[in-house]
Amino acid sequence: MPFLGQDWRSPGQSWVKTADGWTRFLDEKSGGYVGDISSFCKKDDHNKENLFNSLNYDVAAKKRKKDLLNNKAKTQYFHQEKWIYVHKGSTKERHGYCTLGEAFNRLDFSSAILDSRRFNYVVRLLELIAKSQLTSLSGIAQKNYMNILEKVVQKVLEDQQNIRLIRELLQTLYTSLCTLVQRVGKSVLVGNINMWVHRMESILHWQQQLNNIQITRPAFKGTTLTDLPLCLQLNIMQRLSDGRDLVSLGQVAPDLQVLSEDRLLWKKLCQYHFTDRQIRKRLILSDKGQLDWKKMYFKLIRCYPRKEQYGDTLQLCRHCHILSWKGTDHPCTANNPETCSTSLSPQDFINLFRF
Repeated sequence: MPFLGQDWRSPGQSWVKTADGWTRFLDEKSGGYVGDISSFCKKDDHNKENLFNSLNYDVAAKKRKKDLLNNKAKTQYFHQEKWIYVHKGSTKERHGYCTLGEAFNRLDFSSAILDSRRFNYVVRLLELIAKSQLTSLSGIAQKNYMNILEKVVQKVLEDQQNIRLIRELLQTLYTSLCTLVQRVGKSVLVGNINMWVHRMESILHWQQQLNNIQITRPAFKGTTLTDLPLCLQLNIMQRLSDGRDLVSLGQVAPDLQVLSEDRLLWKKLCQYHFTDRQIRKRLILSDKGQLDWKKMYFKLIRCYPRKEQYGDTLQLCRHCHILSWKGTDHPCTANNPETCSTSLSPQDFINLFRF
């Protein structure tokens, strides 16, 4: 407390008014006592210069220490929470989220399923969440999950496409829910048990609707697949990435049955999905002593994951940490934004939020 230039409670210490406020100063010449503020002004310039240099140094040191602590805290928070930003509207407006539930709520998957290029990507993401991530979703995210799933089912019922894909998704989800509901006493699910029972009943109803679908043949009579030359039919079959589709196609007509058993067709399918090392571990010989590529394929898919292929994927910008769909521009500040984007598979997307 300043009192006529001197702290009367502590002999030998003076209060000096600086740009940062009042600072206590020890006076060595007066033997610990200074009469008034004018006595301090009579000190030599050398002591005054040392005093203010010391004060400026202390202020700068405190500021550097504070900035260092703030930067360290921000860096640590970023690595622990794994913030990912999604851009909305303006270059100055970025909203962050650090959990899978928040990301699932903010990314517009409801619109993505209407795009045929993104449909399989969203369905695969729903399947992975159903297998192991349901308990990590918040109540709102779980409700949003069921709403998106309902839209997916309705789209399949209308288009009569991707029926088997959605059947597998619903079966995976129902199996996971049966396991989780049995453990409801351990609070592994958010919400009332009656609500989850109702959702399980909805899943069973959707499965029944998918089983009742009867695909009708088109009314027009034109060129069909079997009317094309054999080389074109085989070329079309080579575009199928799922062996089950080949088997189903071979059941349509006898001619297609013969083509669907082509060894070269199944060999390319195995080489597309699996590595040479994986193939060498699962070799199967036929009765004629040749490699049975068809049997090898179905054995390999039971042992290893197949190669995933999507028309459109989510992209993560490593520079500004913005998450967006492929082909969607974002306000990246990097010199070469194209080199900063990384395609994320559905599993990579989920791995972003595992910490």
